[in-house]
Amino acid sequence: MRTLTGPIGVLVMGYAALVAFGHLWLGGASAMELLARTLGIGNWVRAILGVPDPLEMRGFHLASLMPLVFLLYPARPGSSPANRPSVLDWVLAIACVAPSLYILIHAQEINARMEFIDPLTGLQFWLGLGMMLLLLEAIRRAVAPVLAVIVLVSLAYMYFGQWMPGIFNTRPFDIPAIVETSYIVPIVGGIYGPLTGIVASTIAMFILFGSFVQGSGTGRLFSTFGSAVAGRYAGGPAKVAVITSGLFGTMSGSTVSNVVTTGAITIPMMKRLGYRPAVAGGVEAAASTGGALMPPVMGAAAFVMSEITQIPYGDIIVAAALGAVLYYFAIFVSVHFEAKRLGLAAMADDEVPTWREVAADAHLVIPIGVLVWFLMERWSGNFAAFAAIVASVIAAALTSRTRMSLRTVIDTLTSAAATMALLAVAVAGAGVITSALTVTGLVVAFGGIVKGLAGGSLALLCILLMITALVLGMGVPTTPAYIITAALGSPILREFGVDLLSAHLFMFYFAVLADATPPVAVASYAAAAIAGANPLATGLHALRFALAGFVVGYAFIYDQGVMLRGSILTIVEETLLLAAALALIGAGFARHLRAPLALWAAALAVAMGALVAFGHMLPQEIRLALGFGTLAMMAFLPALFTTRDRTA
Repeated sequence: MRTLTGPIGVLVMGYAALVAFGHLWLGGASAMELLARTLGIGNWVRAILGVPDPLEMRGFHLASLMPLVFLLYPARPGSSPANRPSVLDWVLAIACVAPSLYILIHAQEINARMEFIDPLTGLQFWLGLGMMLLLLEAIRRAVAPVLAVIVLVSLAYMYFGQWMPGIFNTRPFDIPAIVETSYIVPIVGGIYGPLTGIVASTIAMFILFGSFVQGSGTGRLFSTFGSAVAGRYAGGPAKVAVITSGLFGTMSGSTVSNVVTTGAITIPMMKRLGYRPAVAGGVEAAASTGGALMPPVMGAAAFVMSEITQIPYGDIIVAAALGAVLYYFAIFVSVHFEAKRLGLAAMADDEVPTWREVAADAHLVIPIGVLVWFLMERWSGNFAAFAAIVASVIAAALTSRTRMSLRTVIDTLTSAAATMALLAVAVAGAGVITSALTVTGLVVAFGGIVKGLAGGSLALLCILLMITALVLGMGVPTTPAYIITAALGSPILREFGVDLLSAHLFMFYFAVLADATPPVAVASYAAAAIAGANPLATGLHALRFALAGFVVGYAFIYDQGVMLRGSILTIVEETLLLAAALALIGAGFARHLRAPLALWAAALAVAMGALVAFGHMLPQEIRLALGFGTLAMMAFLPALFTTRDRTA
């Protein structure tokens, strides 16, 4: 990403702030309309505030944000000036406005046309073809070349599928039909389909909320709170990284930005106290990846899940909450065992903030409380986010320490626009992919292949879908990765009797975990760069610390107490057995419980942890007894399991 300077920098950043404010205004207008409808004056408010039609909003969204991609991201690193866009960048930025502006202006006409019956006009064809090419280039530049390749392959499959054999054979699609499907048929999907609509309305508001929360100093609150809670204990910086990344990640929703923001502080502290660079990077990558799993925000993909499944977002965060806690519990105990094995100290006393410092920013949790309350009361995500943004501005103004200046507000809006631009093109690309999967029938073909390989076994089906999600998620941002994998995998899980929310949470977890899973793990790469470590080694350590995600992912299918379903006894039993399994796995990989473990004992701990976590053929009571029995023996009979080599 370029760092723009001089008058051009002021111009582009001012434009970005204006675009973000436009989204805030239109999102707020929609939220106010929702409130007004309850009072019977919705039509008046809609007319006064200018609430747009959904398709108009999608056109405005891409027309305003997509130019930022070409202005902020060069075609190739070093290929153009680092502090200003090239002439070609300006040309592409201006060109990409026209296709979306056409959608905005002609929204009513497009809504009224009959898809695949009304002919595509020449202007629509050339605008659509140009938009597809510009979108591919925007994704390649700013999001991920892998995602651009997947979009291109999806389009190619629509054209060449008519000549493919067997279940891969499709009905004929000529180039105009491909353009129509991708550009001007918003009901099916495509660039301006429902997925882009989710980003343009709800997710954009949550990105703005996250930016305002951080602009008010909540990131400082998370950091000081994490340090105050865990800094005085063995391996303090690693534990601080776990707590801070979990808190920050639930607001940012981006694993990479989470790594960069919190890792810049925690990784050097971990290295200074004795953690190897790859281990320090792995801890931060795993903790930052989990931010997308932690309610109340959970990143953009969770809002897409709510829209796809029509399950209220409040129900999703309730079902995901305990699993996220178990994920961070596992990382926390793993870094604790690692610190004990290495004999690492706590943070220095002068580096640990006092509770007075934490309390100075405590009022900044008010917006988060407002957000959670509205979500749990089943208000729309758009309204909840808008109310939380208003609350964040008011809360920040309560003290001079957190009050936001005009410059801070502008920087906050600019940051939000840059994030929205990336997500806008990524999700538009995912819309093209899902549209191609749907109209060609590839979803059905993929389902037939996977079901054939699974042979009626739900366990084998889950393994195949997990691998699919991890592979498709390599190098692809979480939201489009989830959209693609959910489109492929969730219908098959439903055929095997898995309920709708469990199926989507399963696919969601593995789309998220792809960010920390080698060989292509973007969160691990970012952490390795900060730590000065080998990316592959960092990724392997991140995978070790993030193994809890694999356990929780399968629990959504087999141990539904983790979703707070069933009796209190069932929920408690399943939570405890998963906690015991995760503690055993963490102790085994660290080779330390109360004392260093012999190699055979470490292997036993991992094996028993895996049996407790995945031994669904056994009664819950047996799994619970095996988990806590093994932990008790290793903890209270250390002579049987320890090694004299303290450096092992």
